Amino acid sequence: MAISNAEFRRTKIIFTLGPATESEEMLEKLITGGADIARLNMAHGKHEWCRAVIRRIRAVSARVGREIGIMMDIKGPEIRTGDVDSPIELKVGETFDFTVKPGDRDGGEEIRSVNVNYQDLVNDIKVGDIVLVDSGLMRFEVLEKNHARIRCKVLIPGQLTSRRHINLPGVKVNLPSFTEKDRLDTLMGIEEGIDFVALSFVREGADIEQLREFLRANKSRAKIIAKIEDQQAISNLDEIVRATDALMVARGDLGIECPYEELPSIQRRAVKACFDHGRAVIIATHMLESMISQPMPTRAEITDVANAVHERADCVMLSGETTVGKYPMDCIRILEKVARRVESEEPVINLAPAFLTGDKFKLLAAAVHLANEMPGITILTFTRQGFMAQGLAAMRPCLAPIYAMTNSIETLRELRILRAIDPYLMTFDSEPNDTIERAITFLVRAGRLQIGDRLIVVTDLLSHDRLVDSIQLRKVH
Repeated sequence: MAISNAEFRRTKIIFTLGPATESEEMLEKLITGGADIARLNMAHGKHEWCRAVIRRIRAVSARVGREIGIMMDIKGPEIRTGDVDSPIELKVGETFDFTVKPGDRDGGEEIRSVNVNYQDLVNDIKVGDIVLVDSGLMRFEVLEKNHARIRCKVLIPGQLTSRRHINLPGVKVNLPSFTEKDRLDTLMGIEEGIDFVALSFVREGADIEQLREFLRANKSRAKIIAKIEDQQAISNLDEIVRATDALMVARGDLGIECPYEELPSIQRRAVKACFDHGRAVIIATHMLESMISQPMPTRAEITDVANAVHERADCVMLSGETTVGKYPMDCIRILEKVARRVESEEPVINLAPAFLTGDKFKLLAAAVHLANEMPGITILTFTRQGFMAQGLAAMRPCLAPIYAMTNSIETLRELRILRAIDPYLMTFDSEPNDTIERAITFLVRAGRLQIGDRLIVVTDLLSHDRLVDSIQLRKVH
């Protein structure tokens, strides 16, 4: 029985690896269950573990016959408090110091303090700025500063423990976006053949170009995913989207750095910017957070996932739910169900990305427009580097799945991030028509097509020693 268009899931699923999902048995369940990309969080992953788990994913993918992509999420710059001997109980109104030069203090013993790992913090911050600690659980206002410390007033109290993350809403921090740790982690990932590198705390397009140059120098074709996590990134959103291959809306830090009431608007703006430029977009963080410990999601989480699907995001991403959660496979199933249900009610709209205007894109837009007018039809395309498939996915077909045939396993893995793309590996014949016929036969045997189905074939054909782009309407015989 061939899979119907109604059963085809367009929205892709990314899961983060951890103790709950690193075993061969669980990886097989996740890969066969529909997960598209595995994420390695280098804030926690050690090199030896990463190498082992990457090779395990590749082995399981090959065995079950479904190659997935692998994303390395590098840590990026971060500001943290230092170690404390015992938890510090902070009180509202208390004066408290963040010190950048331990031992060089002028406040006496009555003012408590904690060290910070970033010495130039005193130059970046100004009086009146807000300092958030431990995901915003503690809030401070800067009263004064000198070369060695920042003196603050506690606005929201809490218990301060060792190595807590610091956020500085609206403050331009002059830390490098691509740190020495990131370089070492990325080199290891390149050696293991990762498909995507997610760059944390991207603030401008130049951050992405720095990473791209590093990948080129090390002969890696890995695609770059820019993570937007603070107000500066939002200010430079269009510039970042133009420079990157894909965007991740990292709502965890965004929710700390930006006013929470702005988050829905930021998400919509990010999805729209990616659509206009033909870039993939990932909605991440807290998708099914309650399922770390509970077998069922909250109704609000279901609505949140549905909203990301309704906005036609390329991917939704799981973090803690699949690293340490008790129900990783249930999370995948719930994302599957919600995505399919919401997609089944999408209105048929011929969307037009604002900045994809060349002749090739007009041809792809025509193919998608035709597919939207013909319920039950399927799009078939052929691609070596992924350009043709990426362009079709950018046009957001409402009804038709896109089966993308490629002769490159690297391209196949990279296509996993794109909405509505189902990629397959095959060799290409010198005669294009033979390649098309073999692809159709393969898809029939794989249960993706059946006799009588209609196809829109988008490809380039050799005509008088020249490649000619074409759209064909075919029927499966």
